[in-house]
Amino acid sequence: MDFLQRLLYALTELHPIHPMMVHFPIGLTGGATFFMLLALWRKHSLLEQIAFANLALSVPGTLVAGLTGLMDNARNYDGQAPNVEAKIGLAIVLLLLTTLTVLLRWRTPTLFTSPFKPFYVAAYFLSFGLAIVLAFLGGIILYGF
Repeated sequence: MDFLQRLLYALTELHPIHPMMVHFPIGLTGGATFFMLLALWRKHSLLEQIAFANLALSVPGTLVAGLTGLMDNARNYDGQAPNVEAKIGLAIVLLLLTTLTVLLRWRTPTLFTSPFKPFYVAAYFLSFGLAIVLAFLGGIILYGF
């Protein structure tokens, strides 16, 4: 029981939660982009569906990472973490882009075979690119520039 109490205390009071949460949108947008590349290469709809599922899961992951980032910034940096404005802006863009892409694909299951395919595929690459830039900016907070 002592271990569990110490673990909960460390997770809620000592250790920032945001670094644990950011791996989800990074990994999920990366996985989505990877499966989209495979879908393009193999011309297989199942791979596109896997890409879509990854991107769909990245939406709540991005929301949780953003909210924990705001909390940790307020708690640990008094709202003054390096690049905070850029990170908030890019995180909002990432959340909007992934949400819009997922909603459009959900409403139009044939998006991968439609004339809008280049825009649909580009959204995956842009989402992963934004996640990587956000990861880099987060790394600056820990390791400097």
